Amino acid sequence: MNKEAFEQAKLKVLLKQHDPHGFGTLQEKTVHAVMKLYYEPNEDYHEVPIEGYIADIYTGERIIEIQNGNFNRLRDKLQAFLPLYPVMVVLPIPHNKWLIWMDEESGSLSGRRKSPVTGSVYSAFPELYKIKNFLTHPNLTFAFPLLDIDEYRLLNGWSKDKKKGSERYDRMPLALYDEILFERKEDFIQVIPYELEEAFTVKEFAKAAKIHRDLAQVTLHILYHMQLVTRVGKRGREYLYEV
Repeated sequence: MNKEAFEQAKLKVLLKQHDPHGFGTLQEKTVHAVMKLYYEPNEDYHEVPIEGYIADIYTGERIIEIQNGNFNRLRDKLQAFLPLYPVMVVLPIPHNKWLIWMDEESGSLSGRRKSPVTGSVYSAFPELYKIKNFLTHPNLTFAFPLLDIDEYRLLNGWSKDKKKGSERYDRMPLALYDEILFERKEDFIQVIPYELEEAFTVKEFAKAAKIHRDLAQVTLHILYHMQLVTRVGKRGREYLYEV
């Protein structure tokens, strides 16, 4: 993790945008633009045509793909890239998030309100599920930068206050809180809380990891698929897992 490099990337993007609010004027969203400069400051390596696709970054040695979600779109690229190149997939994860609402007609902004949800590496697992058949490929690695962000949303939803079903306008990265790297299959084991007993259920995993049961279920499904945990029986109606 290089917080100085992150700040330099953020400043460069904001200076490019020429907008008094500092966001949303590029063709790509702000977090994507900042992350691209953070992982490769040399813009000559950005948006490179390769194998019939456009790679976010191609250094001549490896490809870096920066995703804001929807890993379904990655499948075809991974199918083409992985037999030939090392590929690192980057998924920025909001750690602390503040919401700011924008009125489409007047352009006025609400005050900042902190989201009660704190993001963690577990937030990546529903996306990893979409590419689970690639996860053990030796050419595939992951980076999960945890960012503090301001999220700007348009007041154009279907509810009375126009917030439910609203559209996200942009996200402004404020700080790089942490960066988690999975550089080999075994690195995924770090998501298993160390205080768990030798055999544990989904419910116990969720409690130890401080995440919702559904997210724990997806995480363990991935670890089981990668043969990093195994099922060793049941406790009541729940499977028991061991590393």
